[in-house]
Amino acid sequence: MNRKILRRAGIGAAATATAALVLAGCAGTGSTGGSTDPELSDEPVTISITWWGGDARAEQTQAAIDAFEEEYPNITVEPQYTDWTGYWDQLATATAAGDAADVIQMDELYLASYGARGALYDFAGLDTDTGDIPEEALATGQLQGTQYALPIGVAVYSIVANADLFEQYGVELPNDDEWTWDDYAAVAQELSDKSGGAITGTGTIGGLDAGSVKYWARSADNEVFNEDNEVTLDPQNLADMWQLQLDMIESGASQAGDAIFEGQAAGISGGPLATGKVALGMAYNTQITALQAANGGDLRLLKLPEPEGVDPNSYKPSMYWSVSATSDHPAEAALLVDFLVNSEEAAEIIGTERGIPANTAIRDFLADSLSPTDAAAVEYQERVTPGTAPVVTPNGASGIEGILQRYTQEVLAGQTTPMDAAEAFVAELQSEIDAAN
Repeated sequence: MNRKILRRAGIGAAATATAALVLAGCAGTGSTGGSTDPELSDEPVTISITWWGGDARAEQTQAAIDAFEEEYPNITVEPQYTDWTGYWDQLATATAAGDAADVIQMDELYLASYGARGALYDFAGLDTDTGDIPEEALATGQLQGTQYALPIGVAVYSIVANADLFEQYGVELPNDDEWTWDDYAAVAQELSDKSGGAITGTGTIGGLDAGSVKYWARSADNEVFNEDNEVTLDPQNLADMWQLQLDMIESGASQAGDAIFEGQAAGISGGPLATGKVALGMAYNTQITALQAANGGDLRLLKLPEPEGVDPNSYKPSMYWSVSATSDHPAEAALLVDFLVNSEEAAEIIGTERGIPANTAIRDFLADSLSPTDAAAVEYQERVTPGTAPVVTPNGASGIEGILQRYTQEVLAGQTTPMDAAEAFVAELQSEIDAAN
């Protein structure tokens, strides 16, 4: 079936705040689902699916949809997609109008905004198989125990080490089962010193994304959020992360703040790890493929330092599938989600394009066809012991990373102290949540 995919133009970033208000106004307009036990129809049914992504993702998704329609000939699927920037404006507007797609690609940052307002169906009332998704991964799509989203792919945090640079400068790769952050700083210092300034030991150790803050908090038996929409992050944990970065900058073990932010602006393929300017840095394990492609050398995935008896790492969903609470055909929408998440036929088409599959049976099915870097990402993921899933980012806190980066930049530029910045970050993030709820 060669049906044209509808690619909607983005409304524009300037409309984000307006769209968020529109969404807030639709609270409670849809059923939370789960009580009607919807059944599949024997009659012809048309459902829609929406996602963000580029043309390659669209082609793969369409091929999977074609396979689904061949297996279920009475169901027609109307696909639509756009880029990340326009997607959330489009989705907020459609949801407020009661016209959201039946199947929605969802992100962790926005899950609470939709799930808590009755815009998503509870999967407990839908016929989808979640038996091969680990509980720690499945829980990333839950709000207070209600399953509003099924994770498609998952990743875990890692340290990326450039083994070629370690060998070139005569530095031994660390034992990542035992090392501490002090060990990390010492290794980074040794790399900087032995290279004579040709490279810097490390880039950022956190402060550019929410995952790094969650890791540092959980390492101290703390969490960033609780289920009562409160920021529970202890400012000391964030200040400690920044202080270690500052100490390494002062000693020459780390890139300076301006270089760190220049690297962030260059993206994953143009950053310091990819270009060989540093030998160590933080990344999600699934980013190893892009880093390896850009670098061309021998990049390894190492575990982050972990306090004894603590499992601070956790699954990060690459994205989810959700079902709209206003869907006229939730059973058919759930059937499509089940096909995309659980079927080998869809897995053969999509592979790891949306991340390392959260479904372990599908991950095993794809094992022999994985690229070397995808295989390395899976091997690393199996070495890590993920802790319980962190609380989903509350409604109002979707801008956490922009706020975090602003304070990180101020700290690394010497404009404020780590503790003052940490306390201000917590207060500002809480005010954003309070304003949205």
